[in-house]
Amino acid sequence: MSAEAGPAMNGGSDEHVRSVRLPADRRTPAAARALVRSVLAEADLHELLNEALLLTTELTTNAVEHARTELDIEVEADPAGLTVTVTDFASGPVDELMVGVRNTTSDITEVAERGRGLLLVDHFASRWGTTYLPTGKGVWFRLDRPGLGAAARPAETRAALAALAPADGGTPSAAAMSELMQTTPDPYADDPLPEFAAGLLTRVAEMVGAAGGVVRLDRGDGQGSQVLARYGRQPREGNELLRVPLAVHRPYAGELELDAAPSAYARPLAVLAAERLSLHLENDRLRRADVRRSAWLTFLAEASELLAQSLDVELTMALVPQLVVPRLGQWCAVHTSDEWGRLRLAAASHADESVLPQLHRVLQETGPDSIQARLREASRSAAQVPLSGPMEGFAVPLIARGQRLGTLAVGRHQRHRHDPDEVSVLEDVARRAALAIENARIHAERRRVAQTLQQSLLPPVLPVVEGIGFAAEYVPTGDDAEVGGDFYDVVPLPDGRWLVVVGDVSGKGVQAAAVTGLVRDVIRVLVGDGKPLPEVLGRLNETLVERGGGRYCTLALAAVGPGDGDQLDVSLHLAGHDRPVLLHGGGGAGFVGTGGTALGLLDSIATPTAEIALKPGDALVFYTDGVTERRRGRELFGTDRLREAAAPLAGYSADVVAARLRATAIAFSVEPPRDDIAVLVLRNDAL
Repeated sequence: MSAEAGPAMNGGSDEHVRSVRLPADRRTPAAARALVRSVLAEADLHELLNEALLLTTELTTNAVEHARTELDIEVEADPAGLTVTVTDFASGPVDELMVGVRNTTSDITEVAERGRGLLLVDHFASRWGTTYLPTGKGVWFRLDRPGLGAAARPAETRAALAALAPADGGTPSAAAMSELMQTTPDPYADDPLPEFAAGLLTRVAEMVGAAGGVVRLDRGDGQGSQVLARYGRQPREGNELLRVPLAVHRPYAGELELDAAPSAYARPLAVLAAERLSLHLENDRLRRADVRRSAWLTFLAEASELLAQSLDVELTMALVPQLVVPRLGQWCAVHTSDEWGRLRLAAASHADESVLPQLHRVLQETGPDSIQARLREASRSAAQVPLSGPMEGFAVPLIARGQRLGTLAVGRHQRHRHDPDEVSVLEDVARRAALAIENARIHAERRRVAQTLQQSLLPPVLPVVEGIGFAAEYVPTGDDAEVGGDFYDVVPLPDGRWLVVVGDVSGKGVQAAAVTGLVRDVIRVLVGDGKPLPEVLGRLNETLVERGGGRYCTLALAAVGPGDGDQLDVSLHLAGHDRPVLLHGGGGAGFVGTGGTALGLLDSIATPTAEIALKPGDALVFYTDGVTERRRGRELFGTDRLREAAAPLAGYSADVVAARLRATAIAFSVEPPRDDIAVLVLRNDAL
């Protein structure tokens, strides 16, 4: 803000001139009034105070509301009166220069018909006009001292002003006009509009002598036209009412109605009051629109989070109608399309559950005018399509990554149609729902691929061998869309023995699965050719080293066959794998075997052989690190806890031992497994 201090002397010591530049701010009219009040006090022109403040408020408010630029205000007082000029800097065409005295009957009538704020300027000012400059435009008015300006007005001007007065002959005073123009809503009230509208209606009705009045407003929310404010009595039948529409934007609509005697003054004042009310109604509309948009953004964020959490296709499609109903419509239906374009009802919901069977019947009807036909049209055209008939609404296509997945059909609200904001939100919901459904489908496909690949890496069943019990338990990692690197196998050897294989390839995913398949196949080929186990491990190590890729593997190989009497002889080779637990049939458990070198890390490896004799009832428990590294916070399941869990299982069959150890490991933590869990039990079942 900048100002030039005054008074400045322009041709005489009795002249007072002040000028100041003010911002486009709601506080500007108050600052302008303070400037005018100070100049009038200096010039001893107190009798012009009410009119000067009223007209200054009108001109500065217009400049702030419409020009929305900074404005200059110049106030000049002399012994004969006061001149105020308000200049803004809004760009626009330079119209005809209008300067001089607006004192003809036609001019005043035109102002009255327009009902704008310049009516006040024209009525109270001795002279007024507008000037246009290259940088902006200004409006000025002159107020003469009583006895100087009023008597000088021509007779036709005084007659025209008298014609503008109310029917009772009284002209609204400057104080009444000022009170009308300065009426504002209470900024601290929860809903200030009803009280503000009532006060404004009361003032304008009293000024024009109306017997009654009412302000009606329809916010477009399905409630219809509501009475915002009322004054006086109900209009009598047959009375001609003065109706002024409120200048508000859709969906708002309303009018101000007065039961007033016809006069030239009534309509302009009613229009002036309606415009002041409309300004605050527009603020209310914009505020409510901002609140609604904020609520919609919150809704969309919550909907996105809920949809993103579901990776199940059916659950995702069932969730969409629950999000839409009843907030965005009376009913909602999700249809998916197959590769031939046929639609299938995947999920539906209705605000009234008793109507749900009827909704299902209508959605299944066929024919050229059925909802099914409209849904197919929406799916084919990839555009919004209206729905008619008993289930009125509209359908939007579900499209994700260029793929047409189906349609989202939504029924209209019970009391009103969808407004543009709701339509935009529904289209956004459709986009997010389509993306969530597509992501769920992709995840389901990955899960199927992972499960198929995982099953191909494990034997479908373990062999049934007399005197030997085999049992295995496998739990994939918590992410069922990933392929683990743990595996086990039981392979027959050419000499009649059986080879137990338990391994763990580093990492997860397709690459780990490829290495797992390679290890299983190389072992099966080499042992099928009768190669001894140390040579099998050596060649397998060479293969992994040559293959590279940073993948390594730990293995436990155990060749088992009949020994002396009822015992089983086991030849155990460990290549970096955890030592198995020997569970004695008579009780007790301990670790056996000697650790060796993991495969795929070094050019040469060491895999010591351990010979073990299994007596009847004895069992060897093989496992992967998914068991011992099972976490509960910072605590690991560990090998000691595994041995302690196995000891009480002495004497049980192989399948019971494997199942109990699996359950114990899973129950150790509430979290899903971070790594695959594999347990294989070899037991001497000789009687």
